[in-house]
Amino acid sequence: MNFIKNNLANAFTLGNLFSGCVGIIHLLNNDYQTTALCIIISLVLDFFDGFVARALKSNSDLGVQLDSLADMVSFGFLPGVVLYKFLESYGNTAFGIDFPFELKYLGFFVTLFSCLRLAIFNLDEDQKYYFKGLNTPTNTVFLFGLYYIAQQHSTTEFFNAEQLNNLLSPAVLIILTALCSWLLISPIKMISMKFKSMKLEDNYPKVALLIGGIILLIALGVNAIPLLVVYYILISLVFQKQLK
Repeated sequence: MNFIKNNLANAFTLGNLFSGCVGIIHLLNNDYQTTALCIIISLVLDFFDGFVARALKSNSDLGVQLDSLADMVSFGFLPGVVLYKFLESYGNTAFGIDFPFELKYLGFFVTLFSCLRLAIFNLDEDQKYYFKGLNTPTNTVFLFGLYYIAQQHSTTEFFNAEQLNNLLSPAVLIILTALCSWLLISPIKMISMKFKSMKLEDNYPKVALLIGGIILLIALGVNAIPLLVVYYILISLVFQKQLK
């Protein structure tokens, strides 16, 4: 029983890693819908490994390191592959310049900065009730959300996927790669859903995030996913002084 208690959370973490690996393979094979399912599974397992560890009081240094290693694949390498897929059809030309390499490899800068972010997070003792910089799962949801919508070619009263595809030129994608890479290691405080207390006044940022997020999801459905991340960043900026 002690073995199960001490390793159940780690099993969730390894499940996250496995799901991330499967998601990457399907993404490379252009099966983005299965990748979407794998990302959802990884997100759920990533949440519950910490929850289970706290509930069973089985927190350990091994679990902390294992969690980051799993996240490096599911939420570090996978978003790099997303950008790789976004850029692979554009060859080596952007900003009117012919580069001596194919643009698709620039997508892996997000992977590099995800690795750097996870290493910084492991050494930072301040990020208990907030994140410093954009966390890797949220970054993955944002980038894959854009890719999913672009591949679906879905159009609603509020959203036109064709316009999104036209907007995401090589230059825009490279700028987006640079922006996401910076956000991962930026000093901006971001809202975490960990609760320091149950007092309403201590949780205004979380309440604002939830209410706005629900409204966006009702209005736009799956097309709201990238906008949810943008809203998350904006709300975090508004409540900077309250995040501590």
